[in-house]
Amino acid sequence: MSDVGGGGDGGSKTQRSPSEFLKGVLGRPVVVRLHNGTEFRGVLACMDGYMNVALEQTEEYVLGELKNKYGDAFIRGNNVLYICPQQA
Repeated sequence: MSDVGGGGDGGSKTQRSPSEFLKGVLGRPVVVRLHNGTEFRGVLACMDGYMNVALEQTEEYVLGELKNKYGDAFIRGNNVLYICPQQA
């Protein structure tokens, strides 16, 4: 049994579809990881069916090191490896 969106720690057994997960994180801090390993952290403003992502209050991390800060950022969907909620 897969634990979609449950954090993977076995604590939550509720299954959610990917679209339900994404609706739940709209307007919240997320981490967007790209295929090249770069991470963008910011507030998920919107996204579309192609996984194009718009972030606000965006920070760019390369190898775990903060490289840039952007007000708004648009990330093309074909570069996205995954999106996850940002841990506090």
